[in-house]
Amino acid sequence: MTSSFFPPQRTLMGPGPSDVSPRVLGALARPTIGHLDPLFVQLMDEIKELLQYAFQTENPLTLPVSAPGSAGMEACFVNLLSPGDKVIVCQNGVFGGRMQENVERCGATAVMVQDDWGQAVSVDRVAQAFADHPDAAVLAFVHAETSTGVRSDARALCALAREHNALSIVDAVTSLGGIELKVDEWGADAVYSGTQKCLSCVPGISPVTFSPAAVDRIQNREHKVQSWFLDMQLVMGYWGGSSKRAYHHTAPVNDLYALHESLLMLREEGLTAAFARHRHNHRALVAGLEAMGLSMAVAEPHRLPQLNAVNIPEGVDDAGVRGALLRDFNLEIGAGLGALAGKTWRIGLMGFSSSEQNVLACLTALEAVLSAQGADISRGAAQAAAGAVFSGR
Repeated sequence: MTSSFFPPQRTLMGPGPSDVSPRVLGALARPTIGHLDPLFVQLMDEIKELLQYAFQTENPLTLPVSAPGSAGMEACFVNLLSPGDKVIVCQNGVFGGRMQENVERCGATAVMVQDDWGQAVSVDRVAQAFADHPDAAVLAFVHAETSTGVRSDARALCALAREHNALSIVDAVTSLGGIELKVDEWGADAVYSGTQKCLSCVPGISPVTFSPAAVDRIQNREHKVQSWFLDMQLVMGYWGGSSKRAYHHTAPVNDLYALHESLLMLREEGLTAAFARHRHNHRALVAGLEAMGLSMAVAEPHRLPQLNAVNIPEGVDDAGVRGALLRDFNLEIGAGLGALAGKTWRIGLMGFSSSEQNVLACLTALEAVLSAQGADISRGAAQAAAGAVFSGR
């Protein structure tokens, strides 16, 4: 007989979702009210302000799309692109490929700038693409590539787009709340993220923000947006600045309680402190992994502190290790994707998951599982190396 579902208490250290704070889970359980209730409208305004803080922007069109990060991505593309547009798309992992899919489904042309997986987007190659295609209307790139653990230079790439009178679309799904992201200062035009990564909220919502230049493009379109649900001209009527809201869809009320709470926690900690916490825990994890004898898959200048790509030692059973971690330690880490499948693990230190306790627990569990497989590692060294970082030695 089917009964209620009670999941185990996992430690989520994969590429997402991340651990959700009890405080955020508690917000989910608060009484549901109507999505046009005046009190909920007030909450919507607060969420917009908190998202503006997280994105470091004053963009009025900043809101949470009522769907996961993939819908935030699609919202940016369908609103800014029209058939026949030319878009420079940077790909150095899985999610640049998804950008290409969105461009082509909008009837636009994707000019691909390819970099090896595990490498940052080449600013020089993008500059050359603009020189070869001066009519490009948009530049699209991933700030923090979830599939590889690589950070690209968003500031420089957005500057290139502005220099060539193009708009920029930025994937910040893994970066928001984990590393520096300055939408206004960098001049990013359309940025999308997800709630389940460094914001440590439940999955299913995608924060987005659009610059005034992007809004101007949206308002002066010659063709209807191909998605009714994601049409920002319609969504603006619900998430607009006035107290009177036009019904567009039934918002996920309780999920937005949770987002509000997670954003409050981010503001209380402060962006600078949150970024420093992610960096500190990353350094300790890397020290422990390297002391164990493992190597990192990404060069140090381009590593994401919140998503650590680790090379799988030769002869080690990738799926076997991940399965044992989940089964014996209730610990989830991620597999490699695409070209890196079977070659790397992705260890997340995102949001609430980014803690000293989790770093030490992960190192202990990984050492135990690798030892059981007979892997050639240094036993007993990881905890000391990580501990030295945590103690400042």
